[in-house]
Amino acid sequence: MARSAPADGPATARSALRRDPWLLGLVAVTGLAFILFTALAGNTEWQVRVFWAFQPGVDLLLTVFSWRVARLATGAVRRFWLVLTLTGALFTIGDTFQAVSTWRPGEWSTNGDTVQTVFLGIGMAAVVTAMLLHPHPDRNGRERLGFWLDSATVLVAGAVVAWCSLVTPDGATRSDMLAVLAATGVAVTASFASVKMILSGNAPMHRAAAIPMIGAAVVMSVGMFLGDQTHPVAYFVRYLPTVLICAGPRVQLLLASSDRTAFGERRRKPYSLLPYGAMVVAFGVLAIALPGGVNARLWGVVAGLALICALVAWRQLVAFHDNQALIAQLREHEGRLIDQAHFDGLTGLANRGHFRDQVETALDAAPASVSVLLVDLDGFKAVNDTMGHAAGDALLIGVADRLRGSIRSGDVAARLGGDEFAVLLPDCTTAEAEQTAVRILAALTVPEQIDGIPVRAAASIGVASASPGANVNSLLREADIAMYAAKHQGKGTWLRHDPSMLATRPADMMHG
Repeated sequence: MARSAPADGPATARSALRRDPWLLGLVAVTGLAFILFTALAGNTEWQVRVFWAFQPGVDLLLTVFSWRVARLATGAVRRFWLVLTLTGALFTIGDTFQAVSTWRPGEWSTNGDTVQTVFLGIGMAAVVTAMLLHPHPDRNGRERLGFWLDSATVLVAGAVVAWCSLVTPDGATRSDMLAVLAATGVAVTASFASVKMILSGNAPMHRAAAIPMIGAAVVMSVGMFLGDQTHPVAYFVRYLPTVLICAGPRVQLLLASSDRTAFGERRRKPYSLLPYGAMVVAFGVLAIALPGGVNARLWGVVAGLALICALVAWRQLVAFHDNQALIAQLREHEGRLIDQAHFDGLTGLANRGHFRDQVETALDAAPASVSVLLVDLDGFKAVNDTMGHAAGDALLIGVADRLRGSIRSGDVAARLGGDEFAVLLPDCTTAEAEQTAVRILAALTVPEQIDGIPVRAAASIGVASASPGANVNSLLREADIAMYAAKHQGKGTWLRHDPSMLATRPADMMHG
């Protein structure tokens, strides 16, 4: 899969499907088989010979198509198609033996003999093994458990169908039990394959190629319940799955030849309706078995239905656990979003918006006891210019830690942006606010070790206490004026706001 597909690859593939001579030939051969089954009605010997005569050629096409698809694929997908190639070869050999045996007297049955059944069984086992070994992409243990529970539910439904086919209403088993069991196995295998293709998200074939192969399982299941097994329609229904199974690889070959994404991984569905479909099938079989009364056949169907219900309930418990895990992840994600919206990503302090909200809340609760400190670092630009931005970030983180260690548990420290910090002091007197400013300056006098170099973060602090009628903007503006006055006075100090500061503040220190 080295080269990418052209933009019109899928459209080209769909057009090729409609005009493909091999698919049209399969349709023509199928129609011919039905005509012959009808024309030979009443002549069971020749109907059976025609039935088996058509099988080996279709099996051989299955082998060839699968081999050609395998040559286009790589990795686990190629392995799957090589196994399907082997399966087609085994079917060809077994059906050829059976076609030859129909010319012997007394061999007039659409059920295969020992040789054909053995080759059929080996082929089915190979397909199941390939399905089991095909990888599940990006699945954790619980997702794999859910997948196998869904698969087991479908398989149990197939077993219920098999039981109802093998056991007669009087409790005896059919004389052709081996052949019916083999045919049922094909249907169950195809059902399992459909589960794998639909649920895994890493199917070895395109959905368009899987549809006829899944249809083969459905048709085969219908054929086991036909009343008159010698009617032309019965022969046709038992022959049709062979054609459908062959059509799948041909469709895949056409799609893969023009669009290499036909092998691509596809998004798997987070849920599956197949287990509920299996329940519907089981209830349908129960409806068939009920008229026969209470017998071994009915008890087997009831047991299978009970097992299906248990598997579905187990699957629901797994889904509930997954939902709880998803809710926990959503809550964690919500918490991260709240943190991103309210806190500074570098220092972990409140950001400007969250700080303003906290100040507003404090003013609404007790406006007469709210103070704000505005802390602006002195000489921070020189640290950035001489030691780099990483050193500047380390210094900011260190300042944030010093702020946290200098305030009370109910106070709020924030980084407003750049090298500007603020502290909200609710339920605080003016004297206590001034003491907090002193503690912060004392904490900042201890040098911060950055790459082994001691760096002291000097700062200027403006202190503002709320006056009657104060709001967020006015309080922050007063703290800002006091901070710039402290910086003008000589830096590394603090000042409390005084109304006279606005008149004496130099124009070049006006802070936006």
